[in-house]
Amino acid sequence: MDGYLAGVPEDRREALVRLRRSCRAELTGFDEVMAYGMPAYQRDGVTEIAFASQQRYLSFYLLRSDVREAFAERLAGQDMGKGCLRFRQPDRVDFDLVRDLLRATAAGTGTVC
Repeated sequence: MDGYLAGVPEDRREALVRLRRSCRAELTGFDEVMAYGMPAYQRDGVTEIAFASQQRYLSFYLLRSDVREAFAERLAGQDMGKGCLRFRQPDRVDFDLVRDLLRATAAGTGTVC
């Protein structure tokens, strides 16, 4: 994990370190692992959250469909794929939204896409 973060472009590192801190603080009972080449958080061996530095953006993978549905209104204005919230600029990561998504994920179990 530390190696991954050390290898990302410096202008993105602070945002990714902050994402990691948020995940570690909110996802009690989850295991922090590397999965698919990115930091990920698993519960009972199932990846529910991950993040990565992509070529053009930072990605935050919200793999629980029930959480995405519960936050549909707040996610509507975001750059979002099926399970990936994209932030094109590191300084524009909505950490309040991320925190709320993490808390909702940790609060219960649901279907992973």
